[in-house]
Amino acid sequence: MDFNDRKKRILQVIVEDFILTNTPVGSRTISKSSGLGVSSATIRNEMADLEEMGYLIQPHVSAGRVPSDKAYRLYVDALLTPGLREDERESVRRYFTSRVHDMEDVISLCAQTLSDLTHYTALVLTPRQSDLRVSSLHLVSVARGSALLIVVTDSGVIRDTTIRVSEKLDSDGLYAISKMLTERLRGLSLRQMREMLYGFAAHSDADARVLSGIAELAGQMEKQTETDRVMVGGAHNILYYPEYADVCRARAFMDALQNRDALITLMRPPQSPVSVRIGGETGIPELSDCSVITAPYRVGRGHMGAIGVVGPMRMNYARVMDTLTLVSRELTGMLSVDALEA
Repeated sequence: MDFNDRKKRILQVIVEDFILTNTPVGSRTISKSSGLGVSSATIRNEMADLEEMGYLIQPHVSAGRVPSDKAYRLYVDALLTPGLREDERESVRRYFTSRVHDMEDVISLCAQTLSDLTHYTALVLTPRQSDLRVSSLHLVSVARGSALLIVVTDSGVIRDTTIRVSEKLDSDGLYAISKMLTERLRGLSLRQMREMLYGFAAHSDADARVLSGIAELAGQMEKQTETDRVMVGGAHNILYYPEYADVCRARAFMDALQNRDALITLMRPPQSPVSVRIGGETGIPELSDCSVITAPYRVGRGHMGAIGVVGPMRMNYARVMDTLTLVSRELTGMLSVDALEA
């Protein structure tokens, strides 16, 4: 059966109208919106063909048609038009103008920002950080015999803790130790740093309490960063869509958000700038009537994470894809080496 330009235009109108209204689309609506200049009878014939080809579903005998998973896939791959105006792009950029202080704060803010921008549920996968490298180390006096230890990594992860130090160490002494240790430890993994520091503590004249305190913090950081994590923003947004007024359907969606292993697999940083999974393509049964759109971002010198949006299958694909592309670019810029070291 010939899949001509007229059929594509009719399918585009049906998908876009259904995204807006959540109501089956009839031939009269298509005739008014398509600009094809053909009769309603011709449009009905084309709709019947599209239904036979698997692109449309007729929920009731007297109803119009709704798009199938196959229709959404074709729409995303071949029929999309730009989703954001330039003023809307500028509005997105304004969310990411603040200075970076800690990567995790930025990631948490990003999840909420994406949710606010799209009105869907946002997902942010933090980079796998088992290979974090030390960027700098700082010791700041807080009281006699006590100092604040701050460890900064190349991906922007910052950890701090209070440790005991010799009462003879003043601010100048702590600064000298910080500088010496940064020079020796920069570029090492957390495990390498920990092992080296324990060796220093056993065979060095340096303050063993300082070295042991740093090594213990490195060990804690290493354990905390062995696995990926997914942050969720705006989980409740799905409840604003009428198809989720059904309690069982809403509960299934919320259950899917608790399955963090499945979400991590779904959110693995995609190779393409934007990845779209529709319905069953998500691989999560509870999300079989949803779509998930993801985009990668980069932290520091190469650690990869991903941002994403999950919502009803009738989501505004063009707008969400444009938003994710822009947020990915802005987030990568905020978490670049230069920004993290500023």
